[in-house]
Amino acid sequence: MFPQSKLSKLALVTATGALAAATAAGPAIASPAGDGHAPYKGRVIAKTGLLVRTGPSTHYRVVGKHGYGKIVHIVCKVNGQNIRGNPRWYLLSDGSYGWSSARYIRNIGRAPAWC
Repeated sequence: MFPQSKLSKLALVTATGALAAATAAGPAIASPAGDGHAPYKGRVIAKTGLLVRTGPSTHYRVVGKHGYGKIVHIVCKVNGQNIRGNPRWYLLSDGSYGWSSARYIRNIGRAPAWC
């Protein structure tokens, strides 16, 4: 059923355009600071290095790695797969976005906000 009035048609076109624009833009990942930069930092404490994945679980594909002692930039945190008693995963923004277990990162400064 199609809208009959001009106002209904205008509302439908506006809503469709907004949905198309949002879909074309894709998901946006913004930092809590809103400036496009990760406001939190952490140091890699895993002796063998820190794996970066496409999602917050070891079931996701590995897309990068950071060495022991490296400072990483954290955007926010979520609950994901529990790794040795820690369910937190951090979204990192070092070069590209990816997820790493918080179990292997020591916060520098305050803890990251929730995504």
